[in-house]
Amino acid sequence: MNLQLAERLLDMQRRDHALRERLLRENRLYGHYADEIQALHRNNAHALNAIIEQHGWPGQSLVGEEAASAAWLVAQHAICTPALQRRFRDSLAVAVAQSEAPGHQLARLEDRICFNEGRPQRYGTVVDWDERGELVCRVERDEELDARRASVGLPPFEQGLERERAAVLAEGGVPPADYADYRRRADDWARQVGWRD
Repeated sequence: MNLQLAERLLDMQRRDHALRERLLRENRLYGHYADEIQALHRNNAHALNAIIEQHGWPGQSLVGEEAASAAWLVAQHAICTPALQRRFRDSLAVAVAQSEAPGHQLARLEDRICFNEGRPQRYGTVVDWDERGELVCRVERDEELDARRASVGLPPFEQGLERERAAVLAEGGVPPADYADYRRRADDWARQVGWRD
């Protein structure tokens, strides 16, 4: 196991968690993607990309389970670098096929990309506010949804949706006061960073 590489990944995760906790305390995590967390996510994404260029996806046999999970967190939060997040998905897919990472990580990363591209998700793991002030998930709803989720270790959709809603609400997430403005700003950001045309 590469202990030095594992520590680098765990340090990225610690810095991500610390900044997220501070923004939560300051009531600045939800409603706006703060510049400082965007900068951290961007820096972490470039650091993970350099690791992948040298080692491939940092899977469990290379860095251990905890650090491999930290690599996934960095990839999941790399939303301000669309090209890198897509590259991370492809690298993670290889790792999952080689049993170096769990399938639910790939499912969540695929859903995050679908969400940012404005497409329905395949697994239904990313929630967002709707015009009624409810946390919802745009997902490909078909008879295969729960089977898809089960195949990667996720609970049935309705159960997972309730968990995601509870997590956001427990952190103090509240619906946007002006939904139209919220949606406009989110769409502008997605176009600005390159998720959409």
